[in-house]
Amino acid sequence: MSHSPLAVIHPEAKIGNNVTIEPFAVIEKDVVIGDNCHIYTHAVILSGSSMGSGCRIFPGAVIGGVPQDLKFAGEKTTVEIGDNTTIRECATINRGTAAKSKTVVGSNCLIMAYSHIAHDCILQNNIIIGNACQIAGEVEIDDFAILSGNCLVHQFTQISKHVMVQGGSRIGKDIPPYTLIGREPIVYCGINIVGLRRRGFTNEQVYLIQDIYRTLYTRGLNNTEAIKCIETEYAPSNERELILNFIKNSSRGIVRGSIDD
Repeated sequence: MSHSPLAVIHPEAKIGNNVTIEPFAVIEKDVVIGDNCHIYTHAVILSGSSMGSGCRIFPGAVIGGVPQDLKFAGEKTTVEIGDNTTIRECATINRGTAAKSKTVVGSNCLIMAYSHIAHDCILQNNIIIGNACQIAGEVEIDDFAILSGNCLVHQFTQISKHVMVQGGSRIGKDIPPYTLIGREPIVYCGINIVGLRRRGFTNEQVYLIQDIYRTLYTRGLNNTEAIKCIETEYAPSNERELILNFIKNSSRGIVRGSIDD
């Protein structure tokens, strides 16, 4: 355990074993920090924040700030961070509001410098948020999604698993699983083959996902017609069900197909 005497640590904060806290870091009351974390100089962890083990919070990052939502009335809300997540320089993660009461960033995530994660967002595990991404309130991002630098994500948007989004994208529609998204305005550009192969997807799984998206985007069908075709033409599988359930439950509507399709 290494706590600098120049750090400001509230005596009621709960600090785990083997935690390094550098000079001029600030840790308020009602904070929980798990074992083996490293809190760098000038990082600020405000009341209502908790993190698991092995996290790293870099200089200038602010965890648990009051939501930038005019409806927020001071209710008790939280930020919850999983294990082995890294928050880089000057990133900010705001607490939840009455809507969900918490903002969540899962385990094994990398939140790069100058990114913002607003109130009530739910980020699952193994997610990478590139430099200076700005994620509005109540966005949900699923496992293994990657947002490249400077993406802007509209409130209430849902981004599914194994997605890769081009840097600088403005995301206002829901992003279905396994997809590669880019251009301006954003469109479906194919599936995230490189990411899928890195995570052990077989050739058969990759071909199935590609074929399902051809049905969705290249056969001239609307979403309702495409869903019926996918249900009829493809045997049940984890990949099919994830795609279908995401499309059916999308409240903002999914991103459209490429203009070149």
